[in-house]
Amino acid sequence: MNSKSFLRLTRRYSKLRLAVIGDFYLDRYLEIDPSKAETSIETGLPVRNVIKVRSQAGAAGTVLNNLAALGVGTIFPVGFCGLDGEGYELQHALAALPGVELDHLLATPLRRTFCYCKPLVLEPGKPPRELERLDSKNWTPTPSLVVQSLLKSLAALRGKLDAVIVMDQVSEPQTGTVTAQVREALTTFLPGTLVIADSRLGLAEYPPVVFKMNAAELGLLTGLGQAPGLAQIQQAACKLAQRNGQPVIITMAERGIMGAKPDGSIEQVPALPLRGPIDIVGAGDAVTANTTAALAAGATLEEAIELAAVGSSIVIHQLGTTGTASVAQLRELLFPRRTAAMAWAQRNPTEGRSKKRRNEALCIN
Repeated sequence: MNSKSFLRLTRRYSKLRLAVIGDFYLDRYLEIDPSKAETSIETGLPVRNVIKVRSQAGAAGTVLNNLAALGVGTIFPVGFCGLDGEGYELQHALAALPGVELDHLLATPLRRTFCYCKPLVLEPGKPPRELERLDSKNWTPTPSLVVQSLLKSLAALRGKLDAVIVMDQVSEPQTGTVTAQVREALTTFLPGTLVIADSRLGLAEYPPVVFKMNAAELGLLTGLGQAPGLAQIQQAACKLAQRNGQPVIITMAERGIMGAKPDGSIEQVPALPLRGPIDIVGAGDAVTANTTAALAAGATLEEAIELAAVGSSIVIHQLGTTGTASVAQLRELLFPRRTAAMAWAQRNPTEGRSKKRRNEALCIN
């Protein structure tokens, strides 16, 4: 991708209208200072003192966070939260993001808010160390009243979107947003709207939308096992794309990202080199967000997965949080010489004008 293509695509992001349908979690981080450790007088057990609590949207909310960081114009979360403290924090976190419309996030007493509570030990000079997570989930089927409300939201958004992202995070079927009825309703967006789906439970029961998954998930779906080889991934992804009549996007960790097209062709981009310590949480969500935004803006599949690879690389180098990647960060990693020249020109506006031609030559990509 050259700089002109990058600018052409990313300048369209502010005009996009996207929906994220799925399981919105609250990511709650408890920052622990080990130097303030105590022993409980009552129980004799160690006490970890929390010095800071911070919260942000997680799971489907992580995809949404990335879309907001990219500057997508309007984003509709479609899902539910409970009438509880976690639900209040989740709504507050989402409402603080630019472009987010909360009309289709249902707050209901019939469900509790999904929550990942993450204790982090902070030690000087060391990366944050996460302790055992404390999760809050729903373990019963999503009530029909909630499902009917979600279906009404999908009907209200039909014909008004450039793309739809489906993010199914629950580990027990039918306990989250993406129930069988919601999956069936996705077909009403086809063929006019781009729909990309990612599911922790696998995509076997999904309609023929764009499938996004990792190599292990592809192996389980196609019977290849959890560690398929590259040739097996290519063949299976092509067959799946041809069957669905839609692209299939496969993340392959250090082997990069692959995109298979219905015509049997393959696009593949390599993973970027590591630039320090990493945390892979949220990498897949960054791929989903960047791929969808780029395709909705008119990118080719190759351009979309190239941007996704860069976005995920930025995210995994953010420690102690589930991060995001902005357009400015994408530009800096894709075109470092151009970014450096732009920064120099901003610091030296007068001299920058006199050396315009030289800078233009430096910035050709």
